[in-house]
Amino acid sequence: MAEIDFITRVHTATKRDYLERVVEHDKAECAEIAGRFGKDYWDGDRRHGFGGYRYDGRWNVVAQAMVDHYGLKPDASILDVGCGKGFLLYEFTRILPQATVAGIDVSAYGIENAKEEVQPFLQVGNANSLSFEDDSFDLVVSINTFHNLYNYDLHAALSEMQRVSRGSAYLTVESYRTEREKVNLMYWQLTCRAFMTPAEWQWAFQQAGYTGDWGFIYFE
Repeated sequence: MAEIDFITRVHTATKRDYLERVVEHDKAECAEIAGRFGKDYWDGDRRHGFGGYRYDGRWNVVAQAMVDHYGLKPDASILDVGCGKGFLLYEFTRILPQATVAGIDVSAYGIENAKEEVQPFLQVGNANSLSFEDDSFDLVVSINTFHNLYNYDLHAALSEMQRVSRGSAYLTVESYRTEREKVNLMYWQLTCRAFMTPAEWQWAFQQAGYTGDWGFIYFE
């Protein structure tokens, strides 16, 4: 297990006004709408989520870094847990055209509006119960998904991620190291359920038997 940063370059590309997030609109109502993970979350107003989640190629550098770090072979099998519209998986297929990819997400809208090249390999599903055999994938990734789970689902999801990986695993979650980062996280988030420090996250990993790598996103 190791902490690895693949995501900061993508995370910091978005500029955030934390105070505006909580004073411009009814934050609780916005969070309730976002938590449905429908059109409003992906392609609606910014106050409800992404404000339009469209392919722009930014995930290519992340996929390349993972391919290099984990030494993935041309025919590697890769699962994305919480794949959204499949942009990261699409980048894996560009780098490794012979790869086998799969993705699951709770959002039917996300799957229905996924990148068409990988859409056939995506399915609606829950991270706490994956419909794959043990040791099915060379790499299992989950980006910005597990912090959206309650603790009982989080434990199951970590165990499932470990179960279906026959090689490497990597996840990224939102966390905080200081009171300022905690406040910024709470101001900005819409769907987060698990608010934990890095040490608490690592404890959760150990409790679930997760032995893969991880990374944290901080709201500085």
